[in-house]
Amino acid sequence: MRSFTYERAADSASAVAAASRPGAKFISGGTNLLDLMKLEIERPTHLVDISRLPLAAIEDLPDGGLRIGAQAKNTAVASDMRVRTRYAVLARAVLAGASGQLRNKASMGGNLLQRTRCPYFYDTAAPCNKRDIGSGCSALGGFNRSHAILGASDACIATHPSDMAVALSALDAEIEAVDERNASRRIPIADFHVLPGDTPHIETTLRDGEMITAVTLPPAPPGRHAYRKVRDRASYEFALVSVALVIDTQDGRITSARVALGGVAPKPWRSAGAEAALLGEPATTTGFRAAADRALAGATPRGHNDFKIDLAKRTLIRTLIDTAEQAEGA
Repeated sequence: MRSFTYERAADSASAVAAASRPGAKFISGGTNLLDLMKLEIERPTHLVDISRLPLAAIEDLPDGGLRIGAQAKNTAVASDMRVRTRYAVLARAVLAGASGQLRNKASMGGNLLQRTRCPYFYDTAAPCNKRDIGSGCSALGGFNRSHAILGASDACIATHPSDMAVALSALDAEIEAVDERNASRRIPIADFHVLPGDTPHIETTLRDGEMITAVTLPPAPPGRHAYRKVRDRASYEFALVSVALVIDTQDGRITSARVALGGVAPKPWRSAGAEAALLGEPATTTGFRAAADRALAGATPRGHNDFKIDLAKRTLIRTLIDTAEQAEGA
C-alpha cells in the first residue's frame, strides 16, 4: 500500500472541501476501498474519513417515502421495520449481500459506489480499461463466466456487484449529493450508474468532490416484493443473476410491475420491456415467459457466460410465478 495522508471530517462542508483536492478519496466503512488500495488499484494520496458524520438517520418523509442517510449501515437498513414492511425488496436484497460482518461495517453510500469484482480488474498484470483506459479488456477473450450480457461494450464487460442497488432501481430511488459549494442535487438511481461505452473508468454521474448524503425512496409501490439471487454458493458470493420484483395483481391480471436485474450488466438493469409486457396481462406462465424474453432482448453473451441468458429468464419467470401466487393469496 502506498503512503497517504488522512483526516477525519468534522462536517459535510469540510468533507467535500477536503475531497476536492487532487488525489483525495472519501472513506467510510472501507470494505471495498481498502482492498483496492492494498492491491494498488486505487492510489489515493489523501483519505477523508466521513464515517462519523451525522448521516446515518432513517427518516420518514412527508409524502410517505423514506430518507436513508448515506452513513446508515447495511445491517441497520435491513433491520429497520419501515424498510422491512414497506420496502421489503430492499431489506431482502441487503441481506442477500456479503456477510453479516461486512453488512455491519458497509454504508449505504459506499454500497452504491463499490467497484466491480471482475477478476481482471483485480489482476494488475492483466490489461483492464477500468484501471488503465485504452489498455484493453482481458475478459473479452478470457474466462468471462460472471460477466455482463446486457449494456456492456467492447471496452468493458464487467458487472456491477451490488445487490442493494438492484432493489433501489426497482424502487425508483434518488441519490442525494452535495458539493464543495454546499449545493445539493438529487440523482435518479437510473441515471446514477453509467454504462461503460468508451469510458469504462467512469462509473457514476457524481462530479469531482461530490459526496452522497442520503438515498430517498418514494412512497412504497403497491404489491408483493421479492428478491431472488442465484449464485455459486449459498453465502457471501456475488450474483450470477438476481431479480428485484414488485408486482400487484387484481382478478388475476398484473396491475403494476417493477422489474430490475442484477449480475447481468455494468449497472443495475431496470427492464422497461419486461414491465410493459406484464402490465395488464394475465398472471400466467405464458405471459411471464414473454416478459422474460423482453427482459433479455438484445443480450450479448461472450462465450463462457452464454448460460446467463437462459438463467436470467428462468430466474425471472420463477420469481414472477411465486410472487404472483403470493399476491393472489394475500
